[in-house]
Amino acid sequence: MDKPGSAAGDAVCPPADDMDVARYLLRIGDARPAAPTAAALRSLHRRHLLTVPFENLSQHCGGRWSTRATPDLRPAYDKIVDRRRGGFCYENNGLFAWLLTRLGFEVTLLAAQVRNTLTGRYGPPFDHLVSMVAAAGGGGRWLCDVGFGGTGFAEPLSLEVRDEPQTRGHLTYRIREDGDGDRDGVMRVLEVRGEGVRVQEGCEWAEMYKFTLAPRRREDFARMCEYHQSSPSSIFFCKSLCSILRPNGRLTYMGHRLITTTYPTEHSPLETTTRDLKDEEIPVVLENEFGVVLRSPLIPKDQDIVPPSVMY
Repeated sequence: MDKPGSAAGDAVCPPADDMDVARYLLRIGDARPAAPTAAALRSLHRRHLLTVPFENLSQHCGGRWSTRATPDLRPAYDKIVDRRRGGFCYENNGLFAWLLTRLGFEVTLLAAQVRNTLTGRYGPPFDHLVSMVAAAGGGGRWLCDVGFGGTGFAEPLSLEVRDEPQTRGHLTYRIREDGDGDRDGVMRVLEVRGEGVRVQEGCEWAEMYKFTLAPRRREDFARMCEYHQSSPSSIFFCKSLCSILRPNGRLTYMGHRLITTTYPTEHSPLETTTRDLKDEEIPVVLENEFGVVLRSPLIPKDQDIVPPSVMY
């Protein structure tokens, strides 16, 4: 049995006898690090995003997600590692937190609220799960998120850098403190800017999500896990989707569309192409492009998201 990084980490991500770190590392194509350093954390984070899709396809195959956000991570492990699927934030980030803990990192689960770019509103509390990670050898604390998609960051962001830009690839991020409170309770807002990012008129930055550093447990997200499977205000209920990072861009399936984004270089601008898919093409695209093989027929969905009635 692999040893946890700390007692606190073990409480966040309880061990399971049939969950194997070596198989997980093989799944994401990374070697076991000699020590839980910041460099190792960056590699693990990027490799996870390049190999494990951000997706909600089980919900649109007549089923439910593999986890109810309970302490038991075995269903998520079976789905992501054994069946080579992906997941949404509670699955991808929850399981990644377990991996990091097994590798000796100090991990704290955090709750975030995502600002929907389509509705312009934040989701309810516990809308999104992310992790705060401390690595060996200094460098402070890092924000890790392998369950976001879209404008998500490929490598962890420093939580020690306040209000200062942090560049990751072609996008730049910053974490600004917003409001008063104690060290854990103060609200932080993650923002992004760069080519292809939609911002409000007169704004330089686009808000992604807000969060505090207050420690959470997986079971704290149970109610929101159900919300995302049943609410017309959730993108996961309204749209069947699958998205994965590529070395030079991102590939996204949504409804009956396949969207290919090529990131800009010094010689070429950002490019986005969209291909319309027929029903019979979708399973083939999912298998060939994302490595996802579904056990049940998919019902494609791409409905408008209803703005939540409550302002959060």
